Amino acid sequence: MSPENNLEAVLESEVKEWHFHIYFHQHNAEEHAAALELRDAVLRLRRDGAFVAVPLWRVNMEPIGPHPVGSYEIWCPAESFSSVFSYLCINRGQLSILVHPLTREEKKDHELRNAWIGPSFPLDLSRLPVKSEEIPLQYPSLKLGYSSTAPKLSLDERRKIGSNVEKILRGEKEAARAPLD
Repeated sequence: MSPENNLEAVLESEVKEWHFHIYFHQHNAEEHAAALELRDAVLRLRRDGAFVAVPLWRVNMEPIGPHPVGSYEIWCPAESFSSVFSYLCINRGQLSILVHPLTREEKKDHELRNAWIGPSFPLDLSRLPVKSEEIPLQYPSLKLGYSSTAPKLSLDERRKIGSNVEKILRGEKEAARAPLD
């Protein structure tokens, strides 16, 4: 399978919302406390404007769904993804974090489109739906992610930006050049 390189198709399929699942061994008091401390830190930083991230109120004290240990979920719109990812990379301690996109294909999101910060855990994907009819919108009241109302760059504007980046990078000997086709 070749990677998609059609600009319109790539923009159409861009992920707008993500989940971070913070894992902890539910019978390990130290890990449980560390997970809750990280959750509180994320909530304080959201309050203070560092990023938009919404931990689900529920903390799972037992395996649930595909998740084999205690966990909780943090929803994040694309607008804050790099800030939240960076924060969790640096501040996770010994915790493992599953990162996956939110698309119509929940099983693929967890199985093939995932990433781990820290060691991975085996997931039970047997009960996840293969495909749903609608994109799973979370927190549309925030008007971020799939619910964003921000103006989008046109294809022409994007092409101009890309062309300008290519021109600038011609002077960088270590930068790979885009194919001419």
